[in-house]
Amino acid sequence: MNSGRPVRVDAATAGMQVIGAIVACAAAGYGIGSLVGLAVPLGLLGLFVGVFVGLALVYVRYRRI
Repeated sequence: MNSGRPVRVDAATAGMQVIGAIVACAAAGYGIGSLVGLAVPLGLLGLFVGVFVGLALVYVRYRRI
């Protein structure tokens, strides 16, 4: 019947997944940008890509709930 997990834990986990994806993509963009001389623009691009990656991760994980 009930999975036993509180809903607040799921919400916190989902939020941390989005934040983690944003930080990871921004860091990857900044790192790649540092190699080619475009650190800040690619870091910002990674930041925005991270939002969509994070939302996709949350959707895939929680679509059955």
